Amino acid sequence: MTDLLTRAEYAAIAADLDLPRTPFIDGKFRAGSGPAMDTLNPATGERLATIATAGPEDVDLAVLKAREAFDQGHWSRADPGHRKEVLIKLVKYMTRRRHELAVMESLDSGKPIRDCEGIDLPEAMACLKWHAETADKIYDQTAPAGDDAMALVVREPIGVVAAVLPWNFPLLMLAWKIGPALAAGCSVIVKPAEQTSMTALRIAELAHMAGVPRGVLQVLPGDGPSVGEPLGRHMHVDMVTFTGSTETGKRFLTYAGESNLKKVTLECGGKNPAVVLEDAENLDHVAEHVVNAAFWNMGENCSAASRLIVHKAVKAPLMERIEARLRDWKTGDPLDPANHLGALIDAAHCKKVVGYLAKGDKPDGPFITPKVYEVDKDDPKATDEIFGPILSVITVASTDEAIAVANDTSYGLTASVFTSHARTALRAARDIRAGTVTVNCYGEGNLATPFGGYKQSGFGGRDNGMHAHDQYTELKTIWIDLSDPKDGDNVG
Repeated sequence: MTDLLTRAEYAAIAADLDLPRTPFIDGKFRAGSGPAMDTLNPATGERLATIATAGPEDVDLAVLKAREAFDQGHWSRADPGHRKEVLIKLVKYMTRRRHELAVMESLDSGKPIRDCEGIDLPEAMACLKWHAETADKIYDQTAPAGDDAMALVVREPIGVVAAVLPWNFPLLMLAWKIGPALAAGCSVIVKPAEQTSMTALRIAELAHMAGVPRGVLQVLPGDGPSVGEPLGRHMHVDMVTFTGSTETGKRFLTYAGESNLKKVTLECGGKNPAVVLEDAENLDHVAEHVVNAAFWNMGENCSAASRLIVHKAVKAPLMERIEARLRDWKTGDPLDPANHLGALIDAAHCKKVVGYLAKGDKPDGPFITPKVYEVDKDDPKATDEIFGPILSVITVASTDEAIAVANDTSYGLTASVFTSHARTALRAARDIRAGTVTVNCYGEGNLATPFGGYKQSGFGGRDNGMHAHDQYTELKTIWIDLSDPKDGDNVG
């Protein structure tokens, strides 16, 4: 983990922050045409800033400027090595201001500073750098065409991309979107979640300072009806990439169908299983991963393993270890690096999560300590995406039953399998219908591996890896006739 500052040092940074308050359009901050919107500190309820939001007029202006920038070609047709250098320069600027960005992220989202400093910010910078390095290392193809022709298969940037972000990982999801899109040569318009606009606005400013041309990266804070839907329906937006709820994701498919059939990629919800089989080894290791999988980021995580499907033979000793491990997970002030868990994002979401708590379990304002409930597989706690620090435990009697329960969901984002038998592990990984299946650990792969889901967890593409880069491009076939014109009929 990155070396952490003290609580007092983070508080001093927070007190001195100069927060962005307006949309970033065409290379500068400018007043938005939408209503003023307060952004609140989830941990205290206090107002951090009042933001001038964007409206439909600003969407039209941003799309116009994005299209102009794309057509001018200063970025879209630039030497790939140039795009790489600019994005790496952006990462250097982020490194210099890493404490500021981490504190801003924590204040805006309620996330613990230890995660902002140690996970989100380093991984966001690594993502931008990874895709920057791909820009001048991807080769296009030739296809077999015979002696009298040459067939070229080339990638071209797709055009104007709208990136619609969630509130649970604002900075990291921003990087997941703009990293490959900018490396490919696209112009990108970012719509951050209403609750968490700050870091996206700051990154846009830093990107412009690093050399990203005007109109190539713009940020429009605002709500769904005023910004998200107009972007989804805009006839000059070529692609929407979205991370968030399945319900909202489906709307973008409707918007695309009712407008210009723009490309849509969705990374949506999950009700992810951690399957612990009878022959699982080292239950201390298993407990560590299960606790992290269920409660990291307060459970506000689409890949959270919120269902523990455990064989009856190992359930009792595993549960003892999980309870022991949870004693180390402190909940409280997000700016205190001693705390593993911070505040839920807002009052409405907190109310939703509280609705799943057992009678007698009470929150402490926006803070909910981790809860573990043994339930039936059809209990709402085991079927609904709660998006909070609640782990549902389901007991099974066989591997076949475990796999059946794991697949008994409308989602299919991630899963984990714990077993000491290689054949069982491989068979389970094959049989579980999820985009990422980890064995004897919890995780999402790394920047080189595609991330996305089956069923209602995803649509149209993947984040991370070369698959992410490719989804921001169009494939074009160029067919060149090499036959000698003298071999044909003479004319005249």
